[in-house]
Amino acid sequence: MTAKEELNITTAAGILKLLGDKTRLSMVKIMSEHEVCVCELVDLFEISQPAISQHVKKLKDNRLIKERRGAQWIYYSLNPEFPYYDYLLNVIKDLPSQKYKIEESCQNCCD
Repeated sequence: MTAKEELNITTAAGILKLLGDKTRLSMVKIMSEHEVCVCELVDLFEISQPAISQHVKKLKDNRLIKERRGAQWIYYSLNPEFPYYDYLLNVIKDLPSQKYKIEESCQNCCD
C-alpha cells in the first residue's frame, strides 16, 4: 500500500505500543539511519539471535520495516511505504542518533 492513510487515535496507539519496547524503539532509530542485518543487531544489543528475530518479526509484520536480501544476508531498514511513515519519523526524530553504535560494533559481520 503506497497511499498514506489518515492517522487515528487507535492506529497511533498501536504504533506507540509497538515502539514502547526500548529494544524495538532503538532498532527503529538505527534502521532510520542505517540498513542493518540481524548479526549487527545481535552484537549491538547483546541479546540472542532468536530474541532479535522476534523484535524484527513484530516490526516487519506491522510493516514498519522492510527487508532486502543480499547474497548471504537479509538487511532491514525503515519502510517508506508504511502508511504512517511520516508519523513514525516524527516520533523518532528527536531521539539521539544511534549510528555510532553500529559503526563501533560488528565491523565485518556482514561482509
